[in-house]
Amino acid sequence: MTANWEKTGTNDGVLTFEISEEIIKKEIEKVFNRVKKNISVPGFRKGKVPRHIFNNVYGEESLFEDALNEALPTAYAQAIEEAGIDPVSQPKIDIKSMEKGQPWTITAEVTVKPEVKLGEYKNLTVAKQDREVTDEDVENNLKQKQERQAELVLKEEGAELGDTVVIDYEGFVAEEAFEGGKDQNHSLELGSNQFIPGFEEQLVGAKAGDEKEVVVTFPEDYQAEDLKGKEATFKVAVHEVKTKQLPALDDEFAKDVDEEVETLDELKAKIRKELEESKKAAADEAVQDLALRQAVENAEIVELPHVMVHDEVHRQMDLFLNDMQRQGISPELYYQITGTTEHDLHVQMESDADVRTKTSLVLEQIIKEENIEVSEAEIAEEIKALAEQYNMDETRVRGLVNDEMLKNDIQMKKAMSVITDSAIEA
Repeated sequence: MTANWEKTGTNDGVLTFEISEEIIKKEIEKVFNRVKKNISVPGFRKGKVPRHIFNNVYGEESLFEDALNEALPTAYAQAIEEAGIDPVSQPKIDIKSMEKGQPWTITAEVTVKPEVKLGEYKNLTVAKQDREVTDEDVENNLKQKQERQAELVLKEEGAELGDTVVIDYEGFVAEEAFEGGKDQNHSLELGSNQFIPGFEEQLVGAKAGDEKEVVVTFPEDYQAEDLKGKEATFKVAVHEVKTKQLPALDDEFAKDVDEEVETLDELKAKIRKELEESKKAAADEAVQDLALRQAVENAEIVELPHVMVHDEVHRQMDLFLNDMQRQGISPELYYQITGTTEHDLHVQMESDADVRTKTSLVLEQIIKEENIEVSEAEIAEEIKALAEQYNMDETRVRGLVNDEMLKNDIQMKKAMSVITDSAIEA
C-alpha cells in the first residue's frame, strides 16, 4: 500500500491511499458468497447461481459497495500506520476511484494530534511545601474530637456564642409574613452563621422563655429575588438555651474515640502520624500540580484541535456521572438534586478542558522521549490494585479493562513521576 498524507492546516490534512486489486477480489468473493444465498436466477436453484451468471445478470459492480465496507477499516488502519499519523477525529471518507480491475483510491480528511515541543520538564523549581506537624496541630485535632464528643446541657444563664438555642421564629417584611420565614423548635448554634448575618448575634444573652424581635437586612445576593436587600423583622420565642459540656481529655476519652488506643498519649501519637501522612500527601500533590503546570507551560503546542477538547469534556462528564452512579445516583437524579442540566455539567467541564488536553499531550510526548515501557508484572499489579479499590475479583477487572488501557495509565503515571521526582522545592 502507498499512503500519502498532505496537510491542509495546522492539524488537518488529507490521507490518500489505495486498496489493492488482490484485496478487492477477496472481499468481492466474500460478499458474493454471502449474498448469493438469497438470490434466485431462472434455471438455478436458490443460492446456487454461478459467479459469472450473477455478473451477467446483476453486474459485479453491485458488490462493490459492500466489498468496500469490508475492506475499508483495515486499509484505513494500515494507511494511518504507513503515513505515521495519529488521527483524533472520525475520517471524512471520499471515494476517488472504484474502477473494475483497478486498485480503488480513497481519501480521508482527518484531524491529527498536534506536534508537541517539550520545554524544560525536569529539575523544575516549585514553592517549598510545609510537611511539618506541630504540637499545636495535634492539640487542635484533639480539640476537634473533643468538640464532637461534647454533650449539650441546659443552662439558665443567657446564651453565648457557641451555645445552642431552641427557638420558634417567624419573619416579616413590611409587616407581612414571607414564605420560608417560619419554623418551630429549631435548634440554632449561635456563631455558626447558618442564618442571615446579624441574626444570631442578636440572640446573645437570651434566656429560656424570652421573646425577642430580631431585625436584619437580607444580603443583595440572597437566593430569593423578592427578599434581596430588604429589611426583615423576626419574632423569636426562646424555649431552651443549651451549652456544650466537653468531656475530660483523659485515657477514657481516648478509648471512647478510638478503640485501637488505650491511653491519651497513644491517641496523640496516632493523631500525629495521621496528620504527618495527610500533610505529606497534600504537599506531594501540590508539588506534582505545580511542577506539571510548569512543564505544560514550558511546552509548545501551536494549536489545540477543537475535537480533542470536545472529547475531553465528554470524557470528564462520563467519569463524573459514572462515579455518581457508583454511589447510587443516576444522572437524572443528580440533575434533579442539584437543579442543573446536562448542558450545565458540560459548561462546568469545559472550564479547564483545554489545560487537561494539553497536559495529556505533554505527558504522551514525555513517554516517547523517555522511552517509557510497562512490564506484564506492572499491569498485573495495577489490576490487583483496582480489584482491591473496587472490591472486585481480579478476573472481573481483567474483563472490564484491556491491557492497552492499563499500559497507557501506567505510562502516564511514570511520565508524571519523571516531572515530579526531579522537582526542587525552594
